[in-house]
Amino acid sequence: MPSIHSFEALAAHLSQRKERSRIAIVCGSDASTAGAAMQAVHDGFAEAIFVGDVEAVRQLPCVAQHHGAYVHFVAAASHEAAAAQAVTLARSGEAHTVMKGMLHTATLLRAVLHKECGLLPQGQVLTHVAAAQLPGRPKLLFLSDAAVIPYPTHEQRLAQVAYMAHVVRAFGVNEPRIALLHCAETVSDKFPHTLGYAEICTRAAAGEWGPLRVDGPLDFRTAIDPLGLRLKGIDSCLEGDADGVIVPDIEAGNLLYKALPLLCQAHLAGMLQGTQVPVVLPSRGDSMADKYNSLMMATLVSHA
Repeated sequence: MPSIHSFEALAAHLSQRKERSRIAIVCGSDASTAGAAMQAVHDGFAEAIFVGDVEAVRQLPCVAQHHGAYVHFVAAASHEAAAAQAVTLARSGEAHTVMKGMLHTATLLRAVLHKECGLLPQGQVLTHVAAAQLPGRPKLLFLSDAAVIPYPTHEQRLAQVAYMAHVVRAFGVNEPRIALLHCAETVSDKFPHTLGYAEICTRAAAGEWGPLRVDGPLDFRTAIDPLGLRLKGIDSCLEGDADGVIVPDIEAGNLLYKALPLLCQAHLAGMLQGTQVPVVLPSRGDSMADKYNSLMMATLVSHA
C-alpha cells in the first residue's frame, strides 16, 4: 500500500476498509472520548463497545443522536470492573483495541498487566509509541517512549526499536528509518544509554528486524533535518530523514510529546505496544481530535 504521511491520509485509507474494527471504550462517559469513538463509527471504520456506566454514556449528545448497529453497551459497576471487562473482550477477540476514558490510568493498567487475565504476554515489553503531524514536515514523526518506561534498559530499547519498526511499516513505509537520540553524536560512559547504540545499529544492519535503517547517537536535529546533518559534517544512513526517534528516557520523551503541540501546533496520536491489542491511553489534556487520531492509529496497527 502507499505510504501514509498524514492523519488525513490515514482517515482516507481507513474509510476504504470493508470491515469495522471493534473498540472497547473503558468508562467513556466524557464528551471527548465518546466523541472520538463516535466519529470513528460515523467514518465507517469502527464499532464502539462502551464498557462502564452505560446510562451516563447514553445521555451524551454524540451517542444519543446515533441510531445504528455499530454501538454497543456493556454495563460495569465500577472502574475496576469496566477495565477487567474490556480486557476480557480483547483477550477473546471481541475487541481489537482498548481505549481509556474517564478512569485513572493505573486502574486500566492493572487490568492490562494482570498476570493471568491481562493483555501483556510473558516476556513482552510494554512501551508507548506516538505519532506527530508537524506543520511543514512532509511525513509523520514517530517517537517512543513518552509515557511508560522511565529509563529503558538495553533490552527494553531493543524492543522499542522492534515495535516502532512494526508501527511505521503499518503506515506503508517499507524500510523505516529510526534514530537513537542523544544530546550529541558521541558515545560516552557518562550517558550509559549510548553504550548500547552501536549494537542496536549493527543488529538492524544485519536484518534482525527486516529492512530497517537505525543510527545513533544523533541529536534531534541531525535525526530529522538533512541541513543540520550537513552542517555538522555527519554521515548517517538516515540522511537526516528519520521516520521515528527513540528517546533516551521518559523525561525527554514526555517533554518532546508535550512541546510539539504547544510550540509547533502538532497533531498527535499514541498507543501502547507489546500488548495483544493496541491500548489507547490518552492524556487528560488530549483533545478529541488527538483521541480520534489515536483510534485511527490503533486501528491501522491492530490489523497490520
